[in-house]
Amino acid sequence: MLLFGVVGAAAAISRPDSTGPTDALPSVVGAVVGAGLLFLLVGRLEIRGLGEPPTSGRRPTPSGRGAAEGDTSRRAGWDRRGFVLAASGAAVASAGAGALGRVLNGASGRGAVASRTDLVLPAPASPAPSVPRGAQLRIPGVSSFTTPNREFYRVDTALVVPKVDANAWRLRIHGRGVARPATLSFDDLLRRELIERDITLTCVSNEVGGPYVGNARWIGVRLADLLAECGVEPPSAGGPADQLVARSVDGMTIGSPVEDVMDGRDALLAVGMNGEPLPFAHGFPVRMVVPGLYGYVSACKWIEDIELTTFDAYDPYWVKRKWARGAPVKTQSRIDTPKPFARPRAGAVMVAGVAWAQHRGIDRVEIRVDDGPWEQARLAAEDSRDTWRQWSYPWQATKGGHTLTVRATDRTGTVQTEKRARTVPDGASGRHSVVVTVD
Repeated sequence: MLLFGVVGAAAAISRPDSTGPTDALPSVVGAVVGAGLLFLLVGRLEIRGLGEPPTSGRRPTPSGRGAAEGDTSRRAGWDRRGFVLAASGAAVASAGAGALGRVLNGASGRGAVASRTDLVLPAPASPAPSVPRGAQLRIPGVSSFTTPNREFYRVDTALVVPKVDANAWRLRIHGRGVARPATLSFDDLLRRELIERDITLTCVSNEVGGPYVGNARWIGVRLADLLAECGVEPPSAGGPADQLVARSVDGMTIGSPVEDVMDGRDALLAVGMNGEPLPFAHGFPVRMVVPGLYGYVSACKWIEDIELTTFDAYDPYWVKRKWARGAPVKTQSRIDTPKPFARPRAGAVMVAGVAWAQHRGIDRVEIRVDDGPWEQARLAAEDSRDTWRQWSYPWQATKGGHTLTVRATDRTGTVQTEKRARTVPDGASGRHSVVVTVD
């Protein structure tokens, strides 16, 4: 028990976002209290007298063995009562230790919460265009064009969501080809020109038809402009670094291709999401957002360090775990309605969903019923090539079991492949299907 406490304390102090020895107090307190309670409870479980021979010189009672058993039972009963009392005390002490831990952890997060609560984001110098009429289909069951913050997917490696005080936050930019290294505060970022864009993000762990994709309106600083001011040039212009390694306060490392970050796409150091400061769970105070790349090579949350290096010189977190170095988002589509195993009535059934191919755009979506021909679906209005696109198909459903399959084609002419692949090493592929029974 104490050993676990020592390990927990060491881990707390060694975290990149540690503020000092006080971070170890919850682990230390929990270990000490836990060890003490364990010792007490084990002692109470010792029931003396069971199986013991009669004490030398003890006079036998008229009932002989039964009296001895009764004596043991009385002692065992006392131990049971003692155990219950000790266990009750343990519960109270545990609750108190938990409350103390929350207080200790909460103390370090109060400044972060206050810095977010007090933050008023400046108006962007380049606001996002209005979402076109017709981009949001009025079909029940279809994912909203803009994903609310509370519904936006999360895939974390941190056991506890970091709470970073924006007033104390700093971002360091350094490494190969950085002629003018820089350290920026949060206010430094807010004083720069901010842009606002609708961008769809996708997690590489998203299976075909899966939920780990969402669209939000982000506000932030152009990352390419910031890098250029530090003297960074992309490899195509002779720059010596081909990898940008972003480091988070929780120790995560994410590697992005420098060429992609600086090729003119809206790669951002984002400070806002859907009209408010970034939620803590989504990277407050600052995170990266790069259209067209899976999150594990582009979407560093709670970012605090940017190092320019090469792919040959350094493997970030996920690459060390056998994921690919480069990971452009694959062309994908999903059926949102009807749901799998739904039982619609025969007649007109609206089939609808979303398709995405960030930074290439969606050109066409098609539906197939069973083994029939591919039929073209109606596309909703396009916001930009960096966002997903809704689609719909009016199906005249006949009774019986049917399989509905969807495929998308992007602006490069690439048709979504039917070849199934798992998420490792560079994202899942295949076509999404649902099976329904028409009544």
